[in-house]
Amino acid sequence: MSPDRALLDAGAVRLGLTAQDKADALRQCGEVLVEIGAATTEYAAALHEREKSVSTYVGEGVAIPHGTNESREHIARAALAVLQFPDGVDWDGNDVTVCVAIASKSEEHVDILSSLARVLMDPEKAAALRGATTPEGVLDLLSPRNTEE
Repeated sequence: MSPDRALLDAGAVRLGLTAQDKADALRQCGEVLVEIGAATTEYAAALHEREKSVSTYVGEGVAIPHGTNESREHIARAALAVLQFPDGVDWDGNDVTVCVAIASKSEEHVDILSSLARVLMDPEKAAALRGATTPEGVLDLLSPRNTEE
């Protein structure tokens, strides 16, 4: 198993979800991080705290929810979760269709975020991420080896 797959595996990819609002989407992100054993409910609550201080919206319909620095003590292991909301979620005036939730105490997640950045800079790949129909499709898009120029 490559390092990127250890941080993000198919069990942490949820497609075709709906959320009533940003708070509901953040709640769902936190639930997945808890469910996969990456973090505690205290960390999940901190996703809302982070969002109060700074928006995690990064563009192209994507947000990267994560907890506060103080909440890192509630992380069991580094992991990411990808949640897709095809109908979109109002994120302070932006339409978010994909959330990449992060649980990380240090920099383990940087390679995948670099891959995400490269995907978002390519309109076709960004559209493929927003419209992904399988967890494997998401994993392939976010795999560092597949996004290098």
